[in-house]
Amino acid sequence: MSDFLAAYPDYATTARLDELRATEYTFLDSGGHVYLDYTGAGLAADAQLRAHVARVRGGCFGNPHSESPASAASTVAIEQTRQAVLGYFNAAADEYAVIFTQNATSACRLVGEAYPFGPGSGLVLTADNHNAMNGIREFARAGGAAVRYAGLAADLRVAEAEVAAALGRAGRPGRGGRRGLFGYPAQSNFSGVQHPLAWVDLAQEAGYDVLLDAAAFVPTNRLDLAVVKPEFVTVSWYKMFGYPTGIGCLLARREALARLRRPWFSGGTVWGASVVGGWHRLAGDETAFEDGTLNFLGIPDVATGLAWIGDIGIDLIHRRVGYLTSWLLGGLAGLKHGNGAPMVRLYGPPDGEARGGTVAFNFLDPRGAVVDERAVVRDASAAGISLRAGCFCNPGAWEQAFGLTRRVVREGWREFGRRGLRTVDDYLELTGLPSGGAVRVSLGLVSSVDDVERFLDFAERTYRDREPGRDGLAPRLRC
Repeated sequence: MSDFLAAYPDYATTARLDELRATEYTFLDSGGHVYLDYTGAGLAADAQLRAHVARVRGGCFGNPHSESPASAASTVAIEQTRQAVLGYFNAAADEYAVIFTQNATSACRLVGEAYPFGPGSGLVLTADNHNAMNGIREFARAGGAAVRYAGLAADLRVAEAEVAAALGRAGRPGRGGRRGLFGYPAQSNFSGVQHPLAWVDLAQEAGYDVLLDAAAFVPTNRLDLAVVKPEFVTVSWYKMFGYPTGIGCLLARREALARLRRPWFSGGTVWGASVVGGWHRLAGDETAFEDGTLNFLGIPDVATGLAWIGDIGIDLIHRRVGYLTSWLLGGLAGLKHGNGAPMVRLYGPPDGEARGGTVAFNFLDPRGAVVDERAVVRDASAAGISLRAGCFCNPGAWEQAFGLTRRVVREGWREFGRRGLRTVDDYLELTGLPSGGAVRVSLGLVSSVDDVERFLDFAERTYRDREPGRDGLAPRLRC
């Protein structure tokens, strides 16, 4: 601890987070738990849960699609939450709409299925993207649009020249002067790399609408929509503050939202519909994109969570996670076997420059062979440590990290189908990969230096000079 404080003396200014951990997140230390999966999900404070119980006990709330007192109470709470979301991201109500979704994935789907892709238009993606974004290419291809990827460098960053080149090749101006859609993550859920928000302007100047995946970014970083103005932004609230789950958000610029064309309608989305006449008319505002009955008991908890983060201060959280991430990276780099060989292969930047608190790596045995990531999850779980392993629904970053070329992937996939193989392990064997994924450690709101030290101590005790076997390992996790 003394070495850490000597390296990061300003860490002491984040002591309030230690106080909150001791009072509002007591389940961590009382259970001896080291939680290192904040990119998977944030953790909820007791105060958030108390606020939910008090609100639900103290009122009568019903389905909001009516004018009864119970319905009106839910409607008011939902609209207040919309205003809280706009306020948190400094977005003007006349410029941005707030659409509640199940998660960030469903927010991406809303854009993909309704975007006016057509022959001549384009979809440009970075190779570093969650599958929620990659899946939009199926809508683009069905509409006849060109799909282009901006590739990754060895450190899992994307060069701006790659982005500019992909934007230049993908589409030509259509109606309204738009060439298509550009989608990328503000922060990689695989490597923690933070891609420049300046790319929003770059793409818009090239004639593209921008879909910004902010799910991994906003839990520890400020996003000001009065400064950077993508057409669409996706968020998952449980990644920010743990509770409620099952609620996400699409923030959409109203002028861009008006260009979307939904391929279907449902309850809650229409002004009216007719069976006899065969017509329907969507609602004239953001509710046209909110299918069915909203989670009216859960959505107000988003406002509670935003107030919680706002009171703590996102900049305070950002500083603390930055210090801890740099300490973790240095600690991993310093792990050596008795023969001097490194114990860790890191994927992504080796320092804290332009990166978040997500760190992906594999442990190596003394001969340099990759330790099966499933064994690491098993061993960490036995030690009371929660982390994650796999490719994290980000195949582009995983393929680059493991050196998979287009030729190897295509030939492996063809052979996989030709032989009638079915398992992920079969595919890995065909491509010659030593592992099915990486280990991911991610830091967040109430992470502490003790968490990092306990993990590094676990790593050294468990894997230094050890060649673990593969017996009894579970099937690989799906991407």
